[in-house]
Amino acid sequence: MQFLYNNWMLVLIMFMSGAMLLFPLVQRRASGMTEVGNVRLTHLINREGASVLDVRETREMDAGKIVGAIHVPLSQLKDRADSLGCDKDKPLVVYCARGQRSVMAGSTLKAAGYTQLFNLNGGFKAWSEAGLPVEKV
Repeated sequence: MQFLYNNWMLVLIMFMSGAMLLFPLVQRRASGMTEVGNVRLTHLINREGASVLDVRETREMDAGKIVGAIHVPLSQLKDRADSLGCDKDKPLVVYCARGQRSVMAGSTLKAAGYTQLFNLNGGFKAWSEAGLPVEKV
């Protein structure tokens, strides 16, 4: 007990770092999204008629986007979630540059009524590094 009292700052740092490690896991669970890879995304598009949503900002679009993806920046998603032109009962795969920001879009889309939400693991970076088709914007 004396150790904890004398080293309260170290104990605080330990708890804070643990919380920071657990936060992404909790955030992914709360978003209601399922993680998918490149192969599963291709299957969802070809077999289940999934829509693809790119939530990167406009300045990040130089490398292109996944073929057929709808582009709505994350900063505008809350205002435009109802007018995406996607069927709310069909799969919707969301991606960003690396796969972290797209998780934040999940709660917004869930509140807008989308029922089948997926997050592209690794984002556009993983898709393009795999040599999969992209279209220039």
